[in-house]
Amino acid sequence: MASLNIVLIEPQIPQNTGNIARTCAATGARLHLVGPLGFRIDDAKLKRAGLDYWHLLDISYYQNTQEFFEKNQGEFYYFTTKGQHTYSDVLYPDGAYIVFGREDAGLPEELLYANGKQCVRIPMIAGARSLNLSNTVAVGVYEVLRQWNFPELQNEGQLTKFKWE
Repeated sequence: MASLNIVLIEPQIPQNTGNIARTCAATGARLHLVGPLGFRIDDAKLKRAGLDYWHLLDISYYQNTQEFFEKNQGEFYYFTTKGQHTYSDVLYPDGAYIVFGREDAGLPEELLYANGKQCVRIPMIAGARSLNLSNTVAVGVYEVLRQWNFPELQNEGQLTKFKWE
């Protein structure tokens, strides 16, 4: 089974993190939450957004960015409005980490500068500040999984009252 890692550095809005947790649970991606967080993990808004998917979630917690990077190795791709490369032009390897920053500030510029070739952006019109974090994560996750031909995911749905011909 292919392995995809979603990293949220200092997320601030529990509903976004809950939505991202649900995306991770539904796709088999592993979620890494890097503190300090802008909410408590037991926050009702976080749980409500993830609803009944929490038992499917593979999640790890870190006190800070330094601890995260000390404990994880692999290819890191930083989603940022400041990226010089388009997210869909990258070939993501198995075990890739796609990294996202705070809703209000993004990723630290020092981190981006040190990893410029791995900074990617989602194109948008001039003047648009950014997409919502949970939407950005969903775009990134599904691009990686599309490249991998959606491993381990159901690619066909079923109707409840009828049968497809």
